Amino acid sequence: MNRKIALVTGANRGIGFEISRLLGRAGVTVLMAARTIEAAENAAKRAAEEVEIDAIGVKLEVTNPEDVAALAEWIDTRYGRLDILVNNAGILKHTAGGDAEAFRQTLEVNTVAPYQLTEALLPLILRSDSGRIVNQSSAIGSLELMHSDATVRRIGDPGYAASKAALNMLTSYWAQKLEGTTVKVNSAHPGLVKTDMTGDSGQISAEEGAGTAVKLALLGPDGPSGRFYYKDQELPW
Repeated sequence: MNRKIALVTGANRGIGFEISRLLGRAGVTVLMAARTIEAAENAAKRAAEEVEIDAIGVKLEVTNPEDVAALAEWIDTRYGRLDILVNNAGILKHTAGGDAEAFRQTLEVNTVAPYQLTEALLPLILRSDSGRIVNQSSAIGSLELMHSDATVRRIGDPGYAASKAALNMLTSYWAQKLEGTTVKVNSAHPGLVKTDMTGDSGQISAEEGAGTAVKLALLGPDGPSGRFYYKDQELPW
């Protein structure tokens, strides 16, 4: 039980898989969550092929309250605490044409689900000596960059941008709510990563894109809270 315990959502591929692998390399026991237990266990098996990585696949459909409750109970029974939560799972649907249903689905996965999961797991995170919550956001969710950065304006789908801006607000909310505790809450921008979500528009590898979230997950006691980062650069809200 000397190992830290981390839960990473959307961990079966892309950035989530690399976050899990890098945390495992750092000596953390990683609960790798995916929508099906088969996908989760396969991902954990692949990650565990590396020496010293302790990875366990867990089922979590992030929009399903029953899955959330069941996983919280399982973590409580098995570990009694949670040290790190990385809200990584997300979707990108094209909503620029006024597709209200796609807009709702994007907010449900990218904002409502992290809210529901974090609130359910907060009692376990507060039992940690150094709880860390990392919300996988995006520069596209920055209001300031949407106005000032040409690339962000060009690729900023409205549903995705709104969902990440709202997630950033939750980061600020939880950081203030948990002020005075040992829990730190931050948002991460991974960069424009080559994943299934971004297709050919990605510029960096998933492993490189995982770096910011991993750094925030492993912050020391003097690290920041309520901030938004890309690597070592603080981003504007």
